[in-house]
Amino acid sequence: MPVPPSASHLLIPFAGRGTPACRAAIRSLRLPRLESLLSRLALVHEDVQDESTLSPPHERALAAALGIAAPDGQIPWAALEARRAGLDGAGEDGSWGIATLCHWQVGIDDVVLGDPGAIRIDAAESAALLAIARPYFEEDGIALHASGTPNRWLARGRVFDGLATASIDRAIGHPIAQWSPLSDGARLLRRLQNEMQMLLYTERVNDERTARGEPPINSFWLSGTGRLPADAAPPDAGPQVADGLREAALCDDVAAWAQAWAALDEGPVAELLAAYNAGAEVTLTLCGDRGAQRFGVQRRGLAQWTRSLFQRASAPAVLEAL
Repeated sequence: MPVPPSASHLLIPFAGRGTPACRAAIRSLRLPRLESLLSRLALVHEDVQDESTLSPPHERALAAALGIAAPDGQIPWAALEARRAGLDGAGEDGSWGIATLCHWQVGIDDVVLGDPGAIRIDAAESAALLAIARPYFEEDGIALHASGTPNRWLARGRVFDGLATASIDRAIGHPIAQWSPLSDGARLLRRLQNEMQMLLYTERVNDERTARGEPPINSFWLSGTGRLPADAAPPDAGPQVADGLREAALCDDVAAWAQAWAALDEGPVAELLAAYNAGAEVTLTLCGDRGAQRFGVQRRGLAQWTRSLFQRASAPAVLEAL
């Protein structure tokens, strides 16, 4: 199907993964459309930090594409979502956070954050738990709102102003203490998390979940905190985010990760290549644990283009560098 010439930006989180298993698998990936794109595009920007940043590379890259500048751990995803939902107080005077319902796996030595996306929370369960939790949050000056995603609530309160929090994509599968905020302003939130653990333990919703073999929802993870600056006007349309690698990457499931990469190569990457071949000014951003690389079309003379063609790295080399 022909693709009209138009601007197009594809952003792929978890394109590279620093675990030994995934790094070993990169060299065996067969990604012909990605190889073809990388042979035609030039690296125009690179963001390399370390794995201790609260905001992972794909969130930093998405924020930059939307024109949002923010310190580490303070990309205001909740405030942006609240603005788009038309919630009261979603302007520059409101500080927001995302409360993601989750299951804390309590072990002998550590409490580990499980992947909220793997525990299937429906809208009715979310609404019932929201009604239970709301009064406790309101006592601390935090207003809770439902969102379009059942396992996420939007929370508004002054406590979120200037509070740096770790993305849930950083924290999943790790001990809670490793990524919990340690500032004075976070004490209230840690108390609320503990209260929710005790409050939700005996709730009917969790009794029913346990009866059908689902893990209980016993706490929340806070992220996406901050406020949108007064002059921020992020567009409703941003890059296409292809997140098909996320689940397998977080589970370190190498076979599933490789299969997901093959699907991306045959789907969104192939579509971007078709857009390029149709004359579009395309952009490709690949993100890993430590960094992000953005590739775009650069107009050059024939000699420059020929020289750069032979200097460009292969797909495995690019993915390993992320």
